[in-house]
Amino acid sequence: MKPSHIAIIGAPLDLGAGRRGVDMGPSALRMANLNRRVAALGYDVADLGNVDVAQPETAAEGSSHAKYLPEIAATCGRLATTVAQALARGSLPVALGGDHSIAVGTTSGVSHFFREKNQKIGIIWLDAHADMNTPDTSPSGNVHGMPLACIVGMGPRELTHLSGQAPMVDPRNAVIVGLRDVDQMEKPHVRDSGVRAFTMRHLDERGLRSVMEEAIRLASDRTAGIHVSLDMDFVDPQDAPGVGTPVRGGVTYREAHLAMEMICDSGQMVSMEVVEVNPVIDEHNRTGDLAVELVMSGLGKRIL
Repeated sequence: MKPSHIAIIGAPLDLGAGRRGVDMGPSALRMANLNRRVAALGYDVADLGNVDVAQPETAAEGSSHAKYLPEIAATCGRLATTVAQALARGSLPVALGGDHSIAVGTTSGVSHFFREKNQKIGIIWLDAHADMNTPDTSPSGNVHGMPLACIVGMGPRELTHLSGQAPMVDPRNAVIVGLRDVDQMEKPHVRDSGVRAFTMRHLDERGLRSVMEEAIRLASDRTAGIHVSLDMDFVDPQDAPGVGTPVRGGVTYREAHLAMEMICDSGQMVSMEVVEVNPVIDEHNRTGDLAVELVMSGLGKRIL
C-alpha cells in the first residue's frame, strides 16, 4: 500500500568524494521547494533535518585506500537509525545526499527494518558508475566509489556489517541501470558479484522501458520492496551539469522521468535517496530542480 507520509532526511556528507560541494546537495533540493512540491502530491511531509556529519577540516584523512572511513561509517550509522525509525512510523524515507557513500547508511536502515520482519529488500542503482570498488581496487581511495560493493557484502567491515549482517541486499536483487564508467580493477567485482548491470549499451539497444521492466522484476523478486538509489550523474550532464562526477552519454531528461515513473507504477518502492548534487558547479540550481522533479515522478506525479 502506498504510504501517505514522507520523511525527508538530509545527509550532507562529502567525505567520500574527491571534490567538495556535494555537502550542499540537501540544501539545493530544499531550495528547489522539495517539501512543498511533494506535499502538493497529497503526502504528509515531515522534514527530519540533517544527520550530523564530520567536516574534512576536523577529521584525519586516515588510510589512503579508504579515506575518512570511521567518520563515514559513523554518519551512515546515524542515517541508518533515522531511516529505520521513519519506516517504523509508517513513512517512506527520502534521503538527500551528500555523496553516494550515504547509500550504505540508507540501505542499512531499510535492510535492518525489513530483516526484523524476516523479509529482504532489493535495490535499483541508477548511476553512471558501478560504485563497486573496494579499498584494494580503488584508484582514489574515495569511499563514494565503494557503497554498492559494501551493500552486497564486499569491502571494509565497518560498512559491510553496518546493519549487523552482510550482505544488506542479496546481489541477485541488486540492479545497476545506466552504467558507463567503470574502473579497470572494479570490472571483475561487477561481473562476478551476481549484481545485474545494465550499461548504456543495453539502454541503446533495448530501450529504457525494457531495461526498467527487467530491473524492477529482478529487484522485487521475493523481496518486501525496492530501495531506489538515484545518483544524479545517471542523467546526461547536458540536463544535470551539477553533479559530483559527470560522465557524458547518460540518460535523457525524459528517460530519467520514465525510469522513476515506472518504479512508482510498480508499487514496490519502500525508500529512496538522491545523491551527488553539487551546487558549486551547477547552473542556477538546474540539477537540484531536476532532482526534485525526479523525486516527484517516483512519488506519483504524472503529466495527466
